[in-house]
Amino acid sequence: MAHSARPLTIRIKDWLAQQFIHLIARLPLVLSQRLGASCGWVLAHWPNRQRRNALINITLCLPELSRKQQLALCRRNLCAFGTTYFEIAYLWQRPLTEVLAHIREVRGGELLQRPAGQGLIVLSPHLGAWELAGLYLAAQGPTAIFYKPQRYLDTLIRTARSRSGAELAPITIKGIRVLTQALERGAAVGILPDQEPKADKGAVFAPFFGVPAFTMLLVNRLARRSGAPVIFMFAERLDDGGFRLHCQPAPAGIDSADDVEAATALNYGIEQCVRTCPTQFLWPYKRFRRRPPGAVKLYSATSTLPLLHGNHAGD
Repeated sequence: MAHSARPLTIRIKDWLAQQFIHLIARLPLVLSQRLGASCGWVLAHWPNRQRRNALINITLCLPELSRKQQLALCRRNLCAFGTTYFEIAYLWQRPLTEVLAHIREVRGGELLQRPAGQGLIVLSPHLGAWELAGLYLAAQGPTAIFYKPQRYLDTLIRTARSRSGAELAPITIKGIRVLTQALERGAAVGILPDQEPKADKGAVFAPFFGVPAFTMLLVNRLARRSGAPVIFMFAERLDDGGFRLHCQPAPAGIDSADDVEAATALNYGIEQCVRTCPTQFLWPYKRFRRRPPGAVKLYSATSTLPLLHGNHAGD
């Protein structure tokens, strides 16, 4: 849709959001993170959809935790949730050299190296500072990043994500072709692998923390077609305002000819990342919105999951 054809209300909201981001980006990173954590603290102590969804997901995915531990993780997670979205303004708007200077350590960085002409598939879950992970990846060499066009802030986001050299590939057939061609040239491709696909084709149900999750097969298709290795990369937020990048190999089977085996390996790789810093995962996202036939809905007001009713007063 052309910019001038967008409804006036959307253009106004988009402009206001841009001004807010420009304002927050002027703050030192640590200060913006603290403001975000404060907003997250409010979410953690006031009944709202994000808190409910996070607690449902934590209850389902981490049943080995006691109820007290689950509630404590939910509170910390919502503070991290607020931090993530405030620090994004800094990561999007500040000079690239200044942003990358906040990386204190890169663990497993050798996995980003490969022979000339060999592509690389890099999976970055919604964990920690995923925007920083993408910027760092593209700064290492030619990179194409799978990208979902946004209703708001689309131009700002595209400009921010491409400023370290990334080619943005929209989530369309054309975008998949861009990723395929990038791998053929020996470039890296970046994909956020942990959200629910919209289309029925190219996805299957596979366990994620033991819960059936509708899971993409794109990674499997790209890996099998290109022969490129697959790794995971995420940016863990540290207490001093810096970040630690983690690179780790994908589990065996992610390139399997069996769709369920491949999707299971993909989800297990995400689990391994999440367990490194579970507080920083995007638990409020409705990862299990789509359910297998006959399974109960999980995020409705009538959810029958234990201990999820009411306002959790005194959590």
